[in-house]
Amino acid sequence: METQEKNKFAFLSSPTVRFAVVGLLTLLLLIPLEFVKSLIRERKFLQIEVIDEVNDKWGEEVLIYGPILKIPYVTFNETTTINQTGEVIKEKTSITHFAYFFPEELDVNADIETKTLKRGNYESVVFTAGIQFKGNFSFPDFVKNDVDKDNVMWDKAVMLVRTTNLKSIKDEVELKYGNQSYTFEPIFSSENSSMQTLSTGYLNPDVFEQQNNLNYSFSMRYNGSNELRIIPIGKVTTSHVESNWHSPSFNGHFLPADETKQIDKNGFMADWKVLHINRPFTQESFGELPYLNEFAFGVDLIIPNDEYQQNERTSKYGFMVISLTFLVFFMIQSINRLKIHLFQYAMIGVALVLFYTLLLSITEHSSFKLAYIVATSSVIGMISLYTLSILKARKFSIFIGVSLLSIYTFIYIIIQMENYALLAGSIGLFLILGAVMYFSRKIDWGDINN
Repeated sequence: METQEKNKFAFLSSPTVRFAVVGLLTLLLLIPLEFVKSLIRERKFLQIEVIDEVNDKWGEEVLIYGPILKIPYVTFNETTTINQTGEVIKEKTSITHFAYFFPEELDVNADIETKTLKRGNYESVVFTAGIQFKGNFSFPDFVKNDVDKDNVMWDKAVMLVRTTNLKSIKDEVELKYGNQSYTFEPIFSSENSSMQTLSTGYLNPDVFEQQNNLNYSFSMRYNGSNELRIIPIGKVTTSHVESNWHSPSFNGHFLPADETKQIDKNGFMADWKVLHINRPFTQESFGELPYLNEFAFGVDLIIPNDEYQQNERTSKYGFMVISLTFLVFFMIQSINRLKIHLFQYAMIGVALVLFYTLLLSITEHSSFKLAYIVATSSVIGMISLYTLSILKARKFSIFIGVSLLSIYTFIYIIIQMENYALLAGSIGLFLILGAVMYFSRKIDWGDINN
């Protein structure tokens, strides 16, 4: 009877049961690990709020297109009525419409000078952009839209520029058109849109008597953040953008030409060429100006792998780090017939979870690289000394330290990689699985006395 009871309790100490208990503990440690992930997300959202506030004060993203030639014209409606005496009365009323003409050629040259602004632990990429526009207009063609030239109000023509972020324009905007200069002024718009309109005064109507291409030019200087986009309204639109920022993301409806694009640690430059046949709108619009924002192209000035993103990616590997560490301890315990209490496993697990809070807190006051080195060294040192105290063998302590160093180094390499992170992670896990299969072959899972 005593032998049966002894065997019954001995079963609870078998490798199979110990492995199941350690596995359960690993799952329980996912709870505090989720709290850590939630903390990282909370800090990241706070970063976004602070950056949005900084950008709002400095200048937000820039979207611009122009110049646009706006010319009013009139059409006439004739109505016939009969009065009480039977007399036929004809009345002629005029209605004013507007025609919008885009340039024949549009050449945009943008120079973007970036810098980072910090508030507390957070930083935002902002820029000052100098943008030059030049090109020419062909003579406005009203005939093909059945508008009599005599009904065109040539003396009421103006030039428009549509843009966001008016509050961050740094200098007066002056248009040179023909032989004269005109100053742009903001005009009120009741439309619910982030786009605002700048308009010149009335253009000199004499320019339309030449009936040939008229050159224009103007420049704008913005404070902005994150993104600069341009809408290609020229029949032929060419654009050259260069900056000292090293991590551009080209986006929008059109991408720059590969043969002219250059990116290095000192900055980037890129060129676009867009023809009117590349976009689904014409060079003129009668009635109202169409919505064209979706056809913009430009560049987003991104911070690749920002520190909170790196913390978040690191925390996603938390389960793997805890599992592999416990697996190393379990194999040392089973192969060498050592005793490690469940409480000691729990203490090691808590130390592994605290690594992520250390990493996050130190990152906010330094760089991610330095924070990772400090947090890794602290946790490895603590667990190695704890291993030495409970196993009383220096070789096991050194082995644990080297194993943890290998795991954390492997994680860091994956975090820094962008294009090959999945490939490197898959190969690494495959090799780890092979090592586990090799060393676990010595464990007798049915040995209740192990």
